[in-house]
Amino acid sequence: MSPPLNHDVAQWIAHWARLRPHALAWSDAHRRCDYARAAHRIEALARWLDDQGIAAGDRVAVWLGNRGAVLETLFAATRLGAVSLPVNARLTPEEVTFQLDDSTPKVLLVESAWQERAVAACARMQHPAPLLLVVGGPEDDYEQALTRAGPHPDLPWREVGPEDPMILMYTSGTTGKPKGALLPTRKALYNSLNAERIFDLSPADRVLVAAPLFHSLGLQILALPSIFAGAGLVLQEGFNATRAWNAIAAEEITFYGGVPTMHQRLLDALAAGNPIDAPPSSLRLCFTAGAAAPPALIRALHQRGLPIIQGYGQTETSILTCLDSAHALSKAGSVGRPVPHGRLRLIDPLTIEEEISLWQDVEAGQVGEVVVSGPTTMLGYWNRAEATAETLRGVWLRTGDLATRDEEHDLTLVGRIREMYISGGENVYPAEVEATLVEHPDLAEAAVVAMPDPEWGEVGRAHVVAEKGHVADSKAILDWLQPRLARFKQPKKIVVCDALPRTASGKVQKHRLGATTPSRPHGGDRGDRGNAAG
Repeated sequence: MSPPLNHDVAQWIAHWARLRPHALAWSDAHRRCDYARAAHRIEALARWLDDQGIAAGDRVAVWLGNRGAVLETLFAATRLGAVSLPVNARLTPEEVTFQLDDSTPKVLLVESAWQERAVAACARMQHPAPLLLVVGGPEDDYEQALTRAGPHPDLPWREVGPEDPMILMYTSGTTGKPKGALLPTRKALYNSLNAERIFDLSPADRVLVAAPLFHSLGLQILALPSIFAGAGLVLQEGFNATRAWNAIAAEEITFYGGVPTMHQRLLDALAAGNPIDAPPSSLRLCFTAGAAAPPALIRALHQRGLPIIQGYGQTETSILTCLDSAHALSKAGSVGRPVPHGRLRLIDPLTIEEEISLWQDVEAGQVGEVVVSGPTTMLGYWNRAEATAETLRGVWLRTGDLATRDEEHDLTLVGRIREMYISGGENVYPAEVEATLVEHPDLAEAAVVAMPDPEWGEVGRAHVVAEKGHVADSKAILDWLQPRLARFKQPKKIVVCDALPRTASGKVQKHRLGATTPSRPHGGDRGDRGNAAG
C-alpha cells in the first residue's frame, strides 16, 4: 500500500488521499486533517507559493512550532521543487539572522507569537529579507492565503529526481557558525524505508510527535516515515509528560519517540499516577535517540511493559543503526547494528586522514571512527565547500563519532573526534559557544567542555580568561549570553581562570580543563533549561 518507490515525496499525500481519504493524516492543537483535507491544503499552499514566484531550488523557511503547517509547507515546497528550511524555535533573533542571510529564503512562515522576533531577525539581514507569512493569531495570514489561493488541480507537477535538494537543516558549526546540511529527496525516501522496517509502521499506526519538527528526530525519523506508511500523526508543541500520556490514551497511540529526558519524565509521571499509572494497551513501541540512553532507563521502560528501540544517527544521515527491543536489555548501552539501506565502517583513527584506499577497518572491540555510505547521506553543506570536503570523502561520510563493535556488529559509541556534545537531545558545538563568548568585551579567551548532568545528559562548562585590566563576572556573562545563544547552548557554569592550559604549539589542552583550578570562585551556575529538546 505504500507509495511507489520513487523520489517524488510530494506524491505521498496524494497517494494516501486516494486510498484512505478519511484516515487521519495529522492533528495538532488547532485542527485535525484527514488525508483528503491535507492534500487540499497542500495544493492551495503550493498555488500560493507559486504565485509568490517560488521555483525549483528556492528556499522556504519555516519558523513554527509543532503544527500541521510545517508539513503542509514541506510538501507544498517539494511539489514545486523548492527547499524547506526548518528554523529552530529556540534560537535568538541574532542566530536566525545568520541562517536567513546564509540561505536567503524568499518566504518565511512564522508563528504569530514570534512575529516580533522574526521582524527583528529580518531587520538585521544583509541580504533582502524574505516575505513574512504569519501563522496563527487573530488574523492568521496563512489561513487567509490558503483560502485566497485555493487548490489548483492544473498546477504542473515538477519531476523530482533522487539528487534534488528537499530540506536545508542547520547544525551547529565546528568552526563557530552553524552549517546547513542539504538533504535530497532520496534521503527522505530511504530513511522512510528504513524506519518503516525498523518500527514496523503501517496505516494502522498512530504516532505521537512531541519532538520538534525542526529536528531530524521529529521530522525525518518520526513524521515523514509515518506519512510514507500512511499512519496518523498526533503533533504536540513542547513536551509535557501529562499531556503526552493523555494523548497516548485518548488517541490510542501505538508508537512514539523522544530523547532520554522525555522517556524519563514519562516514567516519572507514571510513577506519580499523573494522569495514569500504567501505559495504555495501544502503545506497542517507543524509540529513543539524540543521546545515549542509560541502561537503568531502558530497564525501567521494559519493567513498565514498554519495548524500546535505541537508535543512533545524525542530521546529515538520519538513522544509522538501531538496537531492536529484543536485545535492549542484554545489550543495554549499545546502539545496535546498521540499518538496511546503508553501509557502515569503523576506521582506525590513525588512518582516517589518509586516502580512502589506505583506510584500515578496526577489529571487534577496537575503537574506530564511524563512516557511512548509502542513499540516506546529505548532498553537502550549504555554501561550505571546505566543510563538505572534510565530511564527505568519496562515497563515505565521516561522522566524527568513535565506536566499537562486537562480533555481531552491534555498535557502542565511546566518544567523538569532534568536540560536539549533546544536551537534552540538542547538538552543541563548543566552537560556536566560544566564538560568542570572546565577543564579550571583558573576555580574551574561552574554552568550553562538556560535563555530565543528571537531567540533560551533558551541559557546557566554559573556562574563560579576562582581558588585561578587565574583570570577568560569571553571572554577568551568563546574563549577556541570554539574547545571543539559544538556552541549550548556554554553559551551565562559568569558570574564570588566569590562563588556559596549552600545548607547546599554543593549542588549548581541553582534556586538562577538568583539573583547572579557578583563580576565583566562579559563582555562575544556571540550571533552568526549559523544555527537553527532542
